[in-house]
Amino acid sequence: MERRKKIIQYLVAMLTALASFIGGLLSAPSAAAPSGAGSAGAGAVPAGGSGGSGAAGTSGGGSGAGSGDPREQGAEIFRGYGFDTCRTPSLGAMNAWRKSHYRAVGVYFGGRGRACKHQPNLNRRWTLAVHRAGWRLLPLYVGSQSPCVRSENKRHAPIGDQPWSEGTSEGRDAVRRASALGMAERSPLYLDMEAYDHDDPRCARTTLRFVRAWSREVRRHGYLPGFYSSAATGVAHMERARRDGVRDLPEVMWFARWGAEPAVRDEPVLDSGAWQPHRRIHQYAGDVTESHGGVPMQIDRNAVDAPVAVIG
Repeated sequence: MERRKKIIQYLVAMLTALASFIGGLLSAPSAAAPSGAGSAGAGAVPAGGSGGSGAAGTSGGGSGAGSGDPREQGAEIFRGYGFDTCRTPSLGAMNAWRKSHYRAVGVYFGGRGRACKHQPNLNRRWTLAVHRAGWRLLPLYVGSQSPCVRSENKRHAPIGDQPWSEGTSEGRDAVRRASALGMAERSPLYLDMEAYDHDDPRCARTTLRFVRAWSREVRRHGYLPGFYSSAATGVAHMERARRDGVRDLPEVMWFARWGAEPAVRDEPVLDSGAWQPHRRIHQYAGDVTESHGGVPMQIDRNAVDAPVAVIG
């Protein structure tokens, strides 16, 4: 009898513990998103003090330009510091630079306006290897340039008389090249449009049509269209178009303003709620030489709070 009593008490205790465990599972909150969906870099990028995240519907401006947190579209976000350099570094150089505070790298993967067309290191194997090593990639496509581009070394590749069809064709080319490198859908592709005279009405119209067509085609294929330019020209032009309600604008804004403190929210030409949240990169210095792990490189420096390539 005593033994039977002890067995019953033991079974009751076990059932109570099991009920408590099951109850805890049922009441637990949903699991957090995987770390890759919003990875932070080595040292969070300064956000600046001009305001928080914009409300949904304000980030890209115009229908189809994207809104809200890009992670809702399946994007992977990086917050930290990155660099870009004309020629893709070797795997050895990238390994040496793990001693730096940078954890993202801009790669010039295509486009007729690209300065360093010969990229012996850039291939699918390189992409997979650096990603496994902890680097996050910012893919830059230097396509046709504005007809009123300021830099003489970019005037060999102007947008022609059919900006919409040209933008569509080059957007398709960007997707094809990115895919071949292992950059999957939901990756951002950043169109590099060097500084131009956006106050020239005819030139501005041509450039905007090209950018819109490129962005629309990239988006149609499941990628996120981004845009790089100087803050005072191309970025100011896109912001003006956003305020005018123009459709098919880029979803991420990469603005160059050298000599300023690295901060993604404090760019004066952008409304505080525009291209927010996690949709901005600030290139705050350029053509500087740094050495890490015994390997020198000439780079541009960037503060990043934006989507990076999805590798797979």
